[in-house]
Amino acid sequence: MALLLRLIINAVAIWLASALVSNIELISPAEHGTSGKVIVVLIVAVIFGLVNALVKPIVKLLSLPLVIVTLGLFLLVINALMLWLTAAITATTEYGLRVHGVFAAVAGAIIITVVNWVLGIFVPEGGRD
Repeated sequence: MALLLRLIINAVAIWLASALVSNIELISPAEHGTSGKVIVVLIVAVIFGLVNALVKPIVKLLSLPLVIVTLGLFLLVINALMLWLTAAITATTEYGLRVHGVFAAVAGAIIITVVNWVLGIFVPEGGRD
């Protein structure tokens, strides 16, 4: 249940980032209307979650000296790279997430991080009571 809630939180965060940052867009099929947009956002959220689960820990470990020197600010760059990687993966299809530019990726990463943090407060952690 917590995993499903985290997926929905990621989807909301990605949707909000695409709504607030002009250079981040979600490409969805026009003929399916709102349901098509919801499906695309959920698929992008699944891919974003997989990228964060599989790639992000390795990148964080390899960039640990930079994270320490910048007092954690380099984590914003890592989050932007994960968003950019998600966009690159979904760019292989005609639907998905498109990020145009470094500053858009950083702004989107900040929005996604804040939304995940705020909404994540209400979701119980797995294994904790």
